[in-house]
Amino acid sequence: MSPLLLSIHDVMPATLAQTRSIVSRLESFGFARVTLLVVPGSGWQDDTIAGLRALTEEGAELAGHGWVHRVDRIRGIGHRVHSTLISRNVAEHLALDVPGRIELMRRCFDWFAENALPGPELYVPPAWAMGSMPRHELNRLPFRQHETLGGVYDTDTMRFRRLPMVGFEADTAFRAASCRLWNWLNRNVAGRRQPLRIAIHPNDFALRLGGDLDRLLAAGGTALSYRDLYDG
Repeated sequence: MSPLLLSIHDVMPATLAQTRSIVSRLESFGFARVTLLVVPGSGWQDDTIAGLRALTEEGAELAGHGWVHRVDRIRGIGHRVHSTLISRNVAEHLALDVPGRIELMRRCFDWFAENALPGPELYVPPAWAMGSMPRHELNRLPFRQHETLGGVYDTDTMRFRRLPMVGFEADTAFRAASCRLWNWLNRNVAGRRQPLRIAIHPNDFALRLGGDLDRLLAAGGTALSYRDLYDG
């Protein structure tokens, strides 16, 4: 069966109920492994942290996902183009310089230990937009793995592995058509041996490609952990 890397993005107090619902939905399709991309600076309180901890006790793995998952300003023309075409107002890294990105990522990592949650090995910048970040700087950060649009960089092996990915966050006809073409191309690249990343956002099942996502999950596969990429 096809190997799959399943992740739920934008895990915040406001999306925790949706996250739990998606985890249950994945379990109904036979998938026991899922990675939750957590936004630490989104207003967590004791009760919602307890809910997140409960999901880890049921087997979910945690990853860092920015800090607040939004930007207050657009920094430069490259960020403006990215914002218009892809990320809207969530690509935090693109609004910062390199020291700012490093500080954000360290703060993100520290939050998990401060709240007695399992330390994440994986970091995923919002919208997969890492921005300019020399690899020697990534190697000094506490995260082992860093995911971008093209794949996953592992700091232990200092190797970047290209991995196809599909996504379903399509709330307009243009985004639906673009995502459907992107997904078709990436599923063909993955075939039956290459791990396919399936990125799920909180509202995806209710958006234009929700049916596509359900059909993909119904086709089955073997759910992997991100650490299986290098430790398997």
